[in-house]
Amino acid sequence: MTGKERIARRIALEFKDGFYVNLGIGLPTMIAAYIPAGMNVMFQSENGMLGVGPPPTDEQADPDLINAGKQPVTGLPGCSFFGSEESFAMIRGGHMDMSVLGAMQVDERGNLANWTIPGKMVKGMGGAMDLVAGARRVIVAMEHQTKDGASRILKECTLPLTGKSVVHDIVTELCWIQVKPEGLVLTEIAEGMDVVEIQARTEARLIVAPALRVMTVDGAGS
Repeated sequence: MTGKERIARRIALEFKDGFYVNLGIGLPTMIAAYIPAGMNVMFQSENGMLGVGPPPTDEQADPDLINAGKQPVTGLPGCSFFGSEESFAMIRGGHMDMSVLGAMQVDERGNLANWTIPGKMVKGMGGAMDLVAGARRVIVAMEHQTKDGASRILKECTLPLTGKSVVHDIVTELCWIQVKPEGLVLTEIAEGMDVVEIQARTEARLIVAPALRVMTVDGAGS
């Protein structure tokens, strides 16, 4: 199992039947493939689709059916399509139970930077600012470190912010971290990892939860 798959499978276990969820582009889109059997979760894409299904096979792929990241998707029975104004009315109106986004950086206060690196060309923020402000719970799904080995979980973000104090949980291939008023609380660690190693890979100070446990993905669909 890859680190990204572990992240996607673990987050899938947080959903409840009847949830409305927005999945950000990139890694979060993998989550749709791992919903527990029998659970009904409605995924929303801000480009105008409610009822996004798992990623399609090559034979299923329809170039006209894409998510906000221009990736091909499937539609569940009963899915609906609408304009951007209705899509963002859902988001800004607080109708998303959860939003799962990727990130470049998160810090001790739950600040999020996930849209630009100064000096690099980007298409724009997209719906990220609205999503972190409107969702009832924001989960960041990302790899723990950059390709150069630098921590993505910092004492203070150095990149332009998407939102201030908006992140509730951080999920990486190494652990689950809750953002609390007192700081970042380490609640789960991947099998084979230990607290000392995770802290060594994390710039921000981690508070170890008294009930620290091993991260499990048992029960996630496939």
